[in-house]
Amino acid sequence: MRQLPKTFTGPGLIDIQVNGYAGLSFNDDPADWTVEQFRRVSSMLWSRGIAAALATLITSDSEAMVARAERYRQIVESDEELCQRFPKLHIEGPFISPSDGPRGAHSKQYCRLPAGMPDLIERLRQASGDRIAIVTLAPELPGAIELIGQLADSGICPAIGHTQASAGAIDEAISAGARISTHLGNGTHLELPRLENYVQSQLAADRLAASFIPDGHHMPFTTLKNFIRAKTPGRSILVSDAISATEMGPGEYSLGRGKVVVLESGRCVVPGEGHLSGSTLTLDVGVINTFRHCGVGFDQAWAMASANPAGVVGLPVPQEVTVRVSRDGFKQ
Repeated sequence: MRQLPKTFTGPGLIDIQVNGYAGLSFNDDPADWTVEQFRRVSSMLWSRGIAAALATLITSDSEAMVARAERYRQIVESDEELCQRFPKLHIEGPFISPSDGPRGAHSKQYCRLPAGMPDLIERLRQASGDRIAIVTLAPELPGAIELIGQLADSGICPAIGHTQASAGAIDEAISAGARISTHLGNGTHLELPRLENYVQSQLAADRLAASFIPDGHHMPFTTLKNFIRAKTPGRSILVSDAISATEMGPGEYSLGRGKVVVLESGRCVVPGEGHLSGSTLTLDVGVINTFRHCGVGFDQAWAMASANPAGVVGLPVPQEVTVRVSRDGFKQ
């Protein structure tokens, strides 16, 4: 087993996909959110060396999504520390494939076409106080390529995800401005054509970065190692995809309108189905997992969770932090 450093100094980590954390869900009723909850989560993230996190709003009723963006704005504008810790949003849906597999754990009821809701992203942008960093969408949907171009022109990072796009549609999306694949390898059909498929097309696209969930549940570490080799460490980004059950231990928890069970292993599944539904990974542990299992240097794994995401989504690289390193994570 590779030896971890005892301490490490590097730019603060940036998690660009956080659905919730420690009892706070960014996809529940925003009327229940409090500044104190955000401060508690902020402190917990910072203790692990995580300087910034993008609260992620997933596929839901459009009015509910706008209400969440509005409440998020109110909270972060009330506290300078929260504004720094939660600088922007990641909008993941509702413009995703409605098909089983590519849809992942998102609600089919609320999947929409970009052409059918041309004003939604602008409404979310205004509600958030112009704090949208990423929009994840499926480029094969009607109106998606046009929206990708609009996002890129406005400084928002268009991301490909929850898709079953053809190689041609993926190329078209990249030409229009798509910059990253969201949790590549997840949100896919359980079975794919052996060599020609939408995962391989994105892996082969040198103009496209990719994020990965390095928890050992969303993909085997052998697969993650191969994916990082294909993308190169410089175009690879680590994310947690954390849900509100993160740091809460095994048990059953609310997740949006549904439930999720966290197993002893940390795997998050839909009750009675066994399908993955988010993660309880923390980003610092993701860095450690990547170093231990994927054949990269610790500094490279760290960059995948700090400088790399900053560059792709247009955030400033955080100031350096020094952490103590153990198999259980980082501690400031």
